[in-house]
Amino acid sequence: MSANTKSKSGAVVKGAKGGAGNLTTIALIMMNVTVIAGLANDVQQSFYGLSSVTLFLLGGLLFFLPTGLVAAELASGWSQRGGIFRWVGEGIGTFPAIACLLILWFQTTFTFGSGIPSMSATIGFFTTKYDWAVDFAKNSHSWKVTLPIMIGWLAYYWFCCWLATKGVKTFSNIAKYGVILGTFLPLGVMTILAVVWLCQGNAPAIDMAPSNLVPKWEGMSTLALAAGVFFSFAGIDMNAAHIKDLKKPNRQFPLAIFISMILALLIFIIGTLIIAMVIPNKQINLLYTLFATYRALGATIGFPDLYLVFCWLGMLNSFAALITNLAGPSYMLGQAGRSGFLPKFLQNNNKHGMPSRLMYTQMALMTVIAFIVFLLPNVEGFVALITQAITILYLTYYVLMFVAFLRLRYQQPNRPRGFKVPGGMVGAWIVAGVGIIACIFGIVLAFYPPAQLEAEVGSGMTYDLIIIGLLAFVLIACILIYRASRKHNWSDPTNQFAPFTWQIEGLKKPGKALSNIPTALLSEGQNPMGQPIRHLYDPNEMIDLPSSKEPDAQAAAAAALLKKHGITEPGEPAKVALVGDPNAGMKMIAYEPEPVHTDDDGNMLPAPAAADVKAAAVPTDAKRAQARAQALEADVQGYTDEAHALEDEAKDDAALAKAEHRVQVDEAEASEAAAKTAKPTLSGGASTPSKPAGPSSN
Repeated sequence: MSANTKSKSGAVVKGAKGGAGNLTTIALIMMNVTVIAGLANDVQQSFYGLSSVTLFLLGGLLFFLPTGLVAAELASGWSQRGGIFRWVGEGIGTFPAIACLLILWFQTTFTFGSGIPSMSATIGFFTTKYDWAVDFAKNSHSWKVTLPIMIGWLAYYWFCCWLATKGVKTFSNIAKYGVILGTFLPLGVMTILAVVWLCQGNAPAIDMAPSNLVPKWEGMSTLALAAGVFFSFAGIDMNAAHIKDLKKPNRQFPLAIFISMILALLIFIIGTLIIAMVIPNKQINLLYTLFATYRALGATIGFPDLYLVFCWLGMLNSFAALITNLAGPSYMLGQAGRSGFLPKFLQNNNKHGMPSRLMYTQMALMTVIAFIVFLLPNVEGFVALITQAITILYLTYYVLMFVAFLRLRYQQPNRPRGFKVPGGMVGAWIVAGVGIIACIFGIVLAFYPPAQLEAEVGSGMTYDLIIIGLLAFVLIACILIYRASRKHNWSDPTNQFAPFTWQIEGLKKPGKALSNIPTALLSEGQNPMGQPIRHLYDPNEMIDLPSSKEPDAQAAAAAALLKKHGITEPGEPAKVALVGDPNAGMKMIAYEPEPVHTDDDGNMLPAPAAADVKAAAVPTDAKRAQARAQALEADVQGYTDEAHALEDEAKDDAALAKAEHRVQVDEAEASEAAAKTAKPTLSGGASTPSKPAGPSSN
């Protein structure tokens, strides 16, 4: 049941169920996997051998699962645009919210910018000259050799950025096929060849005894790389930026999260174990160990150059990961930025709905970082160091999300959520508490230089100072941007960002609100964020919430609320969110005006005579309902039951229309009879009824 109509702002809005439907569940799953998991990430964890399985399972249980559960609840209750910006802003406040988006944006910039010189060092693996490729990756070379290579990679990154500006449908398809061909296909072949490798009598490079599943304690410095386990699982919430592109977000988003978890765990555990079995610990190198694994496994079938095939397939995965990461953070930041948090110059949206200037700005900063890293004498050490700094930033980001989740459970306890973390408040505290502790543990570990990279990162003091400097840079940038936004009117009146719930309810900051009105309903008919609130609600206003199995009752309750607050206009079809399940669907409600009869100058006219009422045609609601049913049945397969229901509705409407027409006739006759017996108030005139009863002359 869908229709398009114009809102009061003049923008066309869709009355279709859920979101726009440009993004499928499969595409979202692949986008999540692209952001989270990749075979290249497995190399760093292969240092831990068999115990990496335990570390990944612990990371999944202590961080990934809590993150996924909390993100699913927040997305189902606060489904407006913004992702973590929306959730943290609702629970904690505006500055932490914008800081989260800037952290996400900067971590993506640092991660990919610092990785460009590393990719330059692996250029030889795109050829069949393996030994030369290893030598090229291990040794330093003249800038006359490496600079043209890095410029070529930068051109590739800029092309990916341009492609990401082409919209959700474009980069979601790239992500879907990129992760299938670039991650799942190589992983499947690796698994088969690993079995063949073992059957040929090759001994694993690690001890496969079950006792080795228990991580060995060799001091805090050795465990520092374990923080990378938590960082490996980070990013599950990033694609919440595209929640409005889902057809049924409150079902699709949680489902996509949980399937993504399983797939990511498989990629991490299987890939890491294969690398650890094939490549001895002392030979592991972050730059080229994955290619060495491919080559060793390819040799089992007489095809050592298999690494070349997977190197090019890996480009598809990096292609998908780069486009998804360039699109996601900038998409969220761009949405929030247009509501007053970014300078006007960065607020543009191109014809595909993407913030192209912001994305190109990010790419420009990545280019600068790439050249800075290029000039450093030790690329691998700096990449490891910046990874730890990003880990701290990202885990801080998730601490804020967990805190916002708990505060919203207390501050907005009655707000409808399509999905809730099970176990009530006890379950909420357990899930969020475990997640917060895991984040803090990862943050503490990240400040210890990894023992495996001690030679590359230098002294512990230097290591920590550089990390603190990077963190300070991001924090200062967040503060400066936020303070500048408070001093300037950067809000775009046409932005599509709904105000925070506490703003709509007249609060100055997040506070206690017992209201059970869905957030999607509160934002209906409001000015966008950064503009004056059009319709204020009482933070404790309650409405009757029908069961989600009663969509008509839900729509009626929503319609009554909107009418009560003066949001709907007479005769305007309104998009009404279903009460109690804000993402499950939309129902079009046509609000009929009270009959008012005026002349061309707007002067009120007397009620029409009974004879005119009798002569008036019976309303055609029944015909319209029947036509809608026929069109629905003909054009939308799978909705035949709904079409039959509409036909029944048409029959009921016909009977109701006739009954209403009979009542109008009776009222008109009674009005005429009363007028004949009434004493005139003016010479030659009759009293004019204040509320005419006949049908509108318009």
